[in-house]
Amino acid sequence: MVLVLLATTGWTAIRDHDAAPGPYAADLIAWKKDSAAGRQLPDPQGKPGAVAGFFRSLTPGQQQRLADRHPLVVGNLGGAPVGLRYRANHEALTQARDVERERMRDQRLTDDGRRIASERMHRFESLLQPGRQILAFDPTGRGRAAEVFGDLGRAQRVSVVVPGVDTDLLTFEKSDRPYSAPAGMARALQDRQRTAAPHTATATIAWADYTAPTGLGVDAASGNLAADGAQRLRDFVRGLHSPHIALFCHSYGSVVCGDAADRLPSRVTDIAVSGSPGMRVDHADDLGTRANIWAVRDEDDWIADVPHMEVGGLGHGADPVSPGFGARRLSAQGALGHTGYYVPGTRSLDNFAGIATGSYETVSCATSDPGCVGSPSGRTL
Repeated sequence: MVLVLLATTGWTAIRDHDAAPGPYAADLIAWKKDSAAGRQLPDPQGKPGAVAGFFRSLTPGQQQRLADRHPLVVGNLGGAPVGLRYRANHEALTQARDVERERMRDQRLTDDGRRIASERMHRFESLLQPGRQILAFDPTGRGRAAEVFGDLGRAQRVSVVVPGVDTDLLTFEKSDRPYSAPAGMARALQDRQRTAAPHTATATIAWADYTAPTGLGVDAASGNLAADGAQRLRDFVRGLHSPHIALFCHSYGSVVCGDAADRLPSRVTDIAVSGSPGMRVDHADDLGTRANIWAVRDEDDWIADVPHMEVGGLGHGADPVSPGFGARRLSAQGALGHTGYYVPGTRSLDNFAGIATGSYETVSCATSDPGCVGSPSGRTL
């Protein structure tokens, strides 16, 4: 029955996702064989605190030489100095751009292959523009990235935007409909925070550093990729030093956040989902977190037609905006459709900024939940 329901809403068109090994894996092998200052290099999967301690023991020159030798590892290494990660990813992007530039002229590729190489080359050129702060980058397969808006090193409040289906390097930013792409969503949220709370030190991260489903197929209807993404999200958040972290999870990103919730650090004070197909639980209390849970859905969002259930591994559980779920339901006034929640001037974006800056008194509830600014989780607002 659930398969029929999912099929009628387009959730079962089977598509493949690229999991082939690539440049990061090669750099990781080289990293494990290398050393610095006569010592073994830290485990990239180790605790961020241990990694941070290792880098503090190095001189600036030693740090830079390590980043030059292993830009993909250092650029993605939780616990490494933020500025060093930015520089390492700039080098990794430069190398990836040059590879794609050569592929554009490679006659052994099909016309489509050269076209994709051109698109990737131009994306990397864009990410290399002065002032961009790339905190994570991996060109393998469809690719992954994370970008910081604001001063992450000084931020007292950090927002992390977790996007959904069809997120990869080519869709990380868009010239048309910019607020439907991770970079545009995060930039809009950071700009709104600065306006709403100019004296609050904030930073916002567009976190597209997981393998998202391609299209509305079986991957999107199951939790397999969400489970992998949740582990990456937990590892990433543990490496952030801000005392206040808020997650803003859109569409399939809310499945990732739901899966990650019970093992996030207590510094995650808020999880806000928009256009959510579900969070893999029946009730907000089942998420296993003391973070405030917020939910918003525009009345024109097609996600409302997706069956909110979980049967045989397909579907993502209860509807987060249903009264019985227990989330605080936000107003989405002004938002249009599934990707309109971060458009400037919408009530949803205003609400996200209020949550991100801890200005809960500015939050506008949905008409169906006029008491959403209360504190059912027990956390002090």
